[in-house]
Amino acid sequence: MKLNKILVALCTATAFTAPAAAKSTLEAVKERGRMICGSSQGTPGFGAPDDKGYWRGLDIDTCRAVAVAVLDDKDAVDFVPLTGQQRIPALQTGEIDMLPRTMTWTLQRDANGISFTTPNYYEYTGFMMPKKLGIEKVEDMSGASVCVQTGSTTEVVVNDVSTKNGLDLQPVVFDNTTAARQAFFSGRCDALITDAGALASVRATMADNSDDYIIFPATPYADALTPAVRHGDDQWLDIVTWSIQALIAAEAFGLTQENIDDYLESQDPRIRRFLGTDPGNGVALGLSDDFAYRIVKALGNYGEVFERNVGMDSSLKLERGRNALFTDGGLMFPLAFQ
Repeated sequence: MKLNKILVALCTATAFTAPAAAKSTLEAVKERGRMICGSSQGTPGFGAPDDKGYWRGLDIDTCRAVAVAVLDDKDAVDFVPLTGQQRIPALQTGEIDMLPRTMTWTLQRDANGISFTTPNYYEYTGFMMPKKLGIEKVEDMSGASVCVQTGSTTEVVVNDVSTKNGLDLQPVVFDNTTAARQAFFSGRCDALITDAGALASVRATMADNSDDYIIFPATPYADALTPAVRHGDDQWLDIVTWSIQALIAAEAFGLTQENIDDYLESQDPRIRRFLGTDPGNGVALGLSDDFAYRIVKALGNYGEVFERNVGMDSSLKLERGRNALFTDGGLMFPLAFQ
């Protein structure tokens, strides 16, 4: 009996002294009035400040879409440049609210403290090499040295490619992307490995003559580059997921930054739910029902975001390829706003 009384007393004391529940990410962002997003250390087209210090890029606009949904302001965002080693711990510890930084969705990352949302870019890992070396495919890279950033999946890819093809590749490891890129262009390494889109960005912005370099696939596989949030906050996971999906669905509906107001009187039930003229979707996320409308009005649809940052309206001139809508042979598939 005495033991029971002691246990009851301990439980009661614990109940009164337990700390208040931590704020959700949505609550913290609203109270702060700004989002904090991780970013690369400078990959034009995906994430880098322009000559006036304004951050631009595909990943940057992905983060801005969430800021519009939550704060109704695409500029209510602070960007924190992070290395490959820093980015996941920064998310796990709450230093940032969201990580849109060109990160591959993998099983081990998914199982270790972060949750992936929905892919915003499909890509293959590539090698870039000087054309003067006369190498155009992986099988001819025997003994080549490769500049690689630590903390990225490319470390694994170099080892996998070397082992599979018996190439004896020599990794030269750097702790940040800038150092790896500078080492490559200074001739310290024969090759540079990263996502092919990032290689195109590097070639366009850092090479004295972009025609002097060739980019080719490191493997036959494609990866899903996917923004991530912390484990354990399902509401924030849903908000980020559906903010990205709003960009993709808008393109599928034919909604653009310019014409979206013309659809406010649409009688199509799916479009009405998407725009919030028929209520329910936004409230389900803890947002206003017109969150998707506001995202498109501020940033355009996914196709517009792609083209101005990495596509034909940009210096990178990348084809849509896998990043086209599924109706055009790509992998971008909009989920149902209902």
